[in-house]
Amino acid sequence: MPPILGDILLVLLGVVIGAVIGVIVTRKLTEKYLKENPPINEKMIEAMFTSMGRKPSAKQVKQVMNSMNRYK
Repeated sequence: MPPILGDILLVLLGVVIGAVIGVIVTRKLTEKYLKENPPINEKMIEAMFTSMGRKPSAKQVKQVMNSMNRYK
């Protein structure tokens, strides 16, 4: 096998291994972030309204959810 072909194979192997490691690390970091900062859902919005002393209607909850999804 010519030396240039061996070098190309080593570079390709390094790129593949680097990509696999990058995917694994990114996945773990994303899982950790979502565990520490869960996405806001309708129950959280209802709890926020209740903590402010208000009883939210379904319409208000939907409005807040829509406004939050619009600015993501």
